Amino acid sequence: MASVAELAESLVKLTLLEAVELKNLLKEKGIEPAAGGGGMMMAAGPAAPAAKVEEPTEFNVILDSFDPAKKINVIKVVRELTGQGLAEAKATVEGAPKTIKENADKKTADDVKKKLDEAGGKASIKPV
Repeated sequence: MASVAELAESLVKLTLLEAVELKNLLKEKGIEPAAGGGGMMMAAGPAAPAAKVEEPTEFNVILDSFDPAKKINVIKVVRELTGQGLAEAKATVEGAPKTIKENADKKTADDVKKKLDEAGGKASIKPV
């Protein structure tokens, strides 16, 4: 078994991701920190290497608005992208802002936004 000093040294060297994993493992074992004690131990030690922030991989494309003069073109594109009928697509466009594509990869989201923008809509991409 490791000495208390060795254990303390190991804890100080944990990355943020490892600290979260440790917290979850201890919680599964029925061990939870006292109120207010949460991350104080980690902040007291030397700076741990910054945890790599994961880039989002899924995006929603939202039709924010449209040019009224190009409404028909936007409805056509929405029908093509969503498979909606004419009445549904018209309601979607007129109810903007509306999500047109959900959980799409970056390339697909960019393509959908480009089609909407070219048709006369104003679209935005939001990470999921």
